[in-house]
Amino acid sequence: MSIKSIQRREFLKRTSALSMAGAATPWALNLAAIGEAAAQGTVADYKALVCVFLYGGNDYGNTLVPYDTLNYNAYQTIRSSIALPQASLANTVLAPDIALPNARQMAFAPELTPMKALFDQGTLGVLLNVGTLIAPTTLAQYNAKSVPLPPKLFSHNDQQSFWQSSSPEGATSGWGGRLGDLMLSGNGKSTFTCVSVTGNAVYLAGHTAVQYQVSTGGSIALKATNSKIYGSQAVSDALRSLSTVPYANALANEYVRVMNRSIDANAVLNGALAGQTPLQTVFDPTNPLAMQLQMVARMIAVRNVVGARRQVFFVSLGGFDNHDFLPTQHPKLLSQLGSAMSSFYSATAELGVASNVTSFTGSDFGRTLSSNGDGSDHGWGSHHVVMGGAVRGRSFWGTLPATAVNGPDDVGQGRLLPTTSVDQLGAELALWFGVSPADLPTVLPNAGNFNLGGLRIFG
Repeated sequence: MSIKSIQRREFLKRTSALSMAGAATPWALNLAAIGEAAAQGTVADYKALVCVFLYGGNDYGNTLVPYDTLNYNAYQTIRSSIALPQASLANTVLAPDIALPNARQMAFAPELTPMKALFDQGTLGVLLNVGTLIAPTTLAQYNAKSVPLPPKLFSHNDQQSFWQSSSPEGATSGWGGRLGDLMLSGNGKSTFTCVSVTGNAVYLAGHTAVQYQVSTGGSIALKATNSKIYGSQAVSDALRSLSTVPYANALANEYVRVMNRSIDANAVLNGALAGQTPLQTVFDPTNPLAMQLQMVARMIAVRNVVGARRQVFFVSLGGFDNHDFLPTQHPKLLSQLGSAMSSFYSATAELGVASNVTSFTGSDFGRTLSSNGDGSDHGWGSHHVVMGGAVRGRSFWGTLPATAVNGPDDVGQGRLLPTTSVDQLGAELALWFGVSPADLPTVLPNAGNFNLGGLRIFG
C-alpha cells in the first residue's frame, strides 16, 4: 500500500481522540474521520474480501467427512442415525497436494461437488478446526479454566459476535470494519468500502468505516427521492427538502449530511450498475446466497466507476441450527452454498479479478459430532473454506482432529476445541489485503497471542 504507516497510525490516534467525545456523536466521528482519510494516499491495485457467514452453526461432521476406512467406520458408529453413506462420498474425496498424516482421507458432502472442483483446480482449500479463542488453549487448560475463554461458549448470539468482532454480543465494531478503517483513504468513494448484502452485521462496523447496506437488486433508494408519497409529489418534495436542507442545530444538520450522503451513494451506485455489462456467469435465482454473491460480483464489476480499491463484503445464509431434521435440511443448505460459491468464483474469473478476490466461510460455531437423534447440538470448532485465485488451494490448513467423542480434540460430545483461532485466519486475510504486521492488533486485538503466518493460506 502507498499509505505510510506513520500517517495511518496518526490518523488512528486522532480517531481515538475524537471517539472520547462519547457515543452520542457517532456520525460526527465517522464523517470527520472519512473526510480526513480521503485526503490521504491511494491504493494502486484492487482487492476484496468476502465473508460468507453460515448462521446457526454449521455441522462440520457432515460437511467434511472422513473417508478412509478406519475413520469412516468411527464416524459411522458415532453418527449412526445421521451419517452419510460412504458410497455417496466417492466423487468428492479430496486429494491435497500434501497428504494428510496417517493416510487419512476426507471428502466433501456430495452437495459440495462444485466446491470439490474448485479444490481440484487449486483455488480453494480447507481450514481445519478453526474457532473463537482468546489465546492458544489445550484441553487441560480448558478443563482447569487456566486460560481466558470466549464468553458464553455455545451461545448463538455471543459466538456470532465473537467470530465477527472478537467481542461478545453488544460489540460496536467487527474485524471486517476495522480492516475498512485502514483502507478508507484508498477509495475514491469511502461509502463503498464495507458493504453488506444481507442486512446489519457487526463484522462490517468499523470505528470510522460505516457499513453500506444494499439489496440483491442494488442500492435501496429513499422513497422521498424517487416516488410520490401518498400519491402526492408535493409531499415528496417537502419531505426531501426537510431531510436535505442545512440546519443550524448540529444534530439536525448531521442528520442532513447523512441523508445527503445516502442519496448521493444511491445515485452513484445505481448509475454505475445500470451501465454495467451484464455478467455471463449464471447464478441460481432461487438461491438466496447466490443472489447476494451476484450483487457482490456486480459491485466488483463497477469498482473503477465508484473508485474502489479495497472492499470488504458480507453475505450470509441461515438455517444451520439443525438440532432436528439434519439429514433432510443440511444437504439443501450445502447445495446452496456450493452452487453460490462456484458461480461467484466463475464471475470473478469472468471479470479478470479472481486473484484479487478472496472469499471465506464463517459460522457461529461447529456442532457436536455425536447425534441427538436426527440432528446435532451446539459445538465450538469447525471446518471452513477459503477460496480465490491467490489462495494456495488443494490444501488442508491446520490440524485435522481425531474422529472421536471425548477424545484428545474435544470438550465433550465431539465439540471440537479449536486448534486454529479466527484471529489466525483473520491475520492471514488481513496481511494479504494489505495491512501491515504492525497494524494487525488494530484489526484483531487477540492476534498477538497466537503464532501468525503458519497456515500459509496464500502462496
